Amino acid sequence: MEKLYELHEEADFDLVVVDTPPTRNALDFLEAPTTLTRFLDHRLYRLLMAPTRGMVKAMNFAAQAFLRTVSRVVGGEVIQDAIAFFASFEGMEEGFKQRARKVTELLGADRTAFVLVASPRRDSVSEAAYFAEKLAEADLHVRSLVVNRMHPRFGEGLGEAARARAETLEGTDLGGLYVNLADFQLVASREDEHVAALAQRLAPAPMVRVPFLRSDVHDLEGLDRLSDHLLADGDAA
Repeated sequence: MEKLYELHEEADFDLVVVDTPPTRNALDFLEAPTTLTRFLDHRLYRLLMAPTRGMVKAMNFAAQAFLRTVSRVVGGEVIQDAIAFFASFEGMEEGFKQRARKVTELLGADRTAFVLVASPRRDSVSEAAYFAEKLAEADLHVRSLVVNRMHPRFGEGLGEAARARAETLEGTDLGGLYVNLADFQLVASREDEHVAALAQRLAPAPMVRVPFLRSDVHDLEGLDRLSDHLLADGDAA
């Protein structure tokens, strides 16, 4: 969160791309500004910090009584380490909260775009749908859907014809090739079924299909091949 704020406010970039980890961790990142603000405003944090701030005597006594009770459960050394850690933030809370609010505003700004990337597997699509739902709850919306590593289709209705042809040519090399073609068509059809509901749910955000490439993307040439698909017209374009 702090790094995103720094890159946006202090660095001269035309575009900042945040490649998030898997969904659960990505949600932690998106919720971090609000979580930090709530924590710094939380009564427990203020109570832990009370002995270090020279507050009024009554508050100090209350904090000491609370700390003695907790110390019996987790140990005095743990409590002292926690107080020392929190004390290192003393005087910086307001700065943290201001930056957290600005990052929250940045994530919800019109110039910020969320691109959802998924594979066509059922579990990946379900995870992407869950993430999209959580974004919508935070009033954040997906601008584009990228479905990666999709199997190619070789024509509508070709699977049934290929399967019938494979049965006719059973036992021959050509028959084996028709079996492979029918299997590919079946996999491609199931992938289409998996992503169709997600694409409809995210409409009017366009969906971009990225097929299996001949090799992994690990160099500039691979990125150039990938860009040909990413920059092509999406399904909703």
